[in-house]
Amino acid sequence: MEKWVVSAKRADFKAIASKFGIDPVTARLIRNRDVTGDDAIEEYLHGDRRSLHDPHLLKDADRLAAILSDKIQKQKKVRIIGDYDIDGVNASYILLKGLRRCGGDVDVEIPDRMKDGYGINEHLIRFAWEEGIDTILTCDNGIAAVEQTAMARQLGMTVLITDHHEPQEILPDADALVNPRQVDCPYPYKNLCGAAVAFKVIQCLYQRMKVPANEAMDFLEFAAFATIGDVMDLTGENRIIVREGLRMLNHTKNSGMAALIRECGLENNEIKAYHVGFVLGPCINAGGRLDTAKRSLALLLADDVQEASHMARELKMLNDERKDMTQKGTEEAIAKIEQQGLLKDKVLVVYLPDCHESLAGIIAGRIRERYNRPVFVLTDSGDGVKGSGRSIEAYSMFEEMSKCKELYTKYGGHPMAAGLSLPKKNVPVFRRRLNELTHLKEEDFIPKIVIDVPMPVGYITERLISELNILEPFGKGNVKPLFAEKDLDIQNIRILGKNRNTLKMQVKSQDGTVLDALYFGDVKQFIDYLKQRFGEEETEKCFQNRLNAVYLSLIYYPSVNEYRDRRTIQIVISHYC
Repeated sequence: MEKWVVSAKRADFKAIASKFGIDPVTARLIRNRDVTGDDAIEEYLHGDRRSLHDPHLLKDADRLAAILSDKIQKQKKVRIIGDYDIDGVNASYILLKGLRRCGGDVDVEIPDRMKDGYGINEHLIRFAWEEGIDTILTCDNGIAAVEQTAMARQLGMTVLITDHHEPQEILPDADALVNPRQVDCPYPYKNLCGAAVAFKVIQCLYQRMKVPANEAMDFLEFAAFATIGDVMDLTGENRIIVREGLRMLNHTKNSGMAALIRECGLENNEIKAYHVGFVLGPCINAGGRLDTAKRSLALLLADDVQEASHMARELKMLNDERKDMTQKGTEEAIAKIEQQGLLKDKVLVVYLPDCHESLAGIIAGRIRERYNRPVFVLTDSGDGVKGSGRSIEAYSMFEEMSKCKELYTKYGGHPMAAGLSLPKKNVPVFRRRLNELTHLKEEDFIPKIVIDVPMPVGYITERLISELNILEPFGKGNVKPLFAEKDLDIQNIRILGKNRNTLKMQVKSQDGTVLDALYFGDVKQFIDYLKQRFGEEETEKCFQNRLNAVYLSLIYYPSVNEYRDRRTIQIVISHYC
């Protein structure tokens, strides 16, 4: 069961359309994404790299660049300490290549997810000091490393922090700290990822070191890759970074990235945000999940095409293994939920002792999608239990967790996701307390589908479809638009694909417009729904292209189908009732 609602944000859509030379439907879509005011609309429609904000506005960016410049000139040893995910790997790559371009004596250390955990730690600091490192430069971490920073400075090292996570009350006493989320940072856009912050820092360093400014732009594709992979909001400057970076990614000069694109079978495709988020990005993440993120960094650093191809193949194999493990873990979690009666709980807590801890969050996300409830997946780890949670809009996960913080040895997160460690004996207590404390109601579990524009399919034109392409890249914060029409006559249904996993049909609008429609969801479920609602005989008529009594309301997205030099408008169905 789903609840369909129409977005009701108001504006003078005709005036906006006239001013910017766009369709009123496009104007409404832009308003639905909270883009208001002439400057913001202009940037949304036409923003390019000239619209990027001045990196010198980042608090401490110039100070950090000055310190690095001095260290480089004195040939002091600099160690970058990154993170094991897409953002950390790309940020590490940007800083390493940037500092080397300036002549720096620099290397990288990326923590091991299982052994070291997230971010800089005392073991890594001690190791750096023993190896004669003068300066530690963090990326995608460090904003919470108060004690670790103090330790490094007591050992005589310089500490430079670049991060994008939310600052806590007490900040590390670093020699320079660059993070747009700092309260007193004047940078106008706060939602940069770690790699984008690294890109900005290199822009400042290049200017100081007299490196041509256009060379820093070479890193834009990696900042874009990380922005998508770290699921940042595709709003404001992020959207420009991603739009410009994707253009570069489609003609990448990086041997490793090109090899990964080939290995994933995307060589002849236009690389879009979807491909980064769901095909290429997971391969980069697989290194940090199942082995070491240093593999992923080595791929980006590879110069030899043959070597890059070998590395890309290994990362793809790791990701395939990760997918298999995720599938098994998800199936095990579903079996436990249904067999142990956990569905009576409003907050699902699933204990999978043998699950690889790096997969807990992915499995939690899959379970959340299936049941539309907040989910925690817990697994054995060392001397206790570790877990990850994924939430729904009605449940602020970090806030709710904080109500029983005495149960954890460690926890953190935000409204939609969280992580925790706790003693094994506390697992049943954790489940019970979360469910006792929650104020969730049954209606909170009904998925809400927000329709942008109720639009007859007869209104669709190739010009409108072309305009919709301008709104890309789509992703978090700039979701793909959804259109809807009621009571469409369903005709000529066919099952396509070697796996019989696609439905093609014709839909007829009340104004007489007939269009092809595709459905890529659960084919059996779709047909069962028709039989249950309209009967087997009427459903069969649909497959025989005969007059029938089958009418559906559809949520869709329009596209152009090109076949043998013939272009036709079609719709892709996402939801039906």
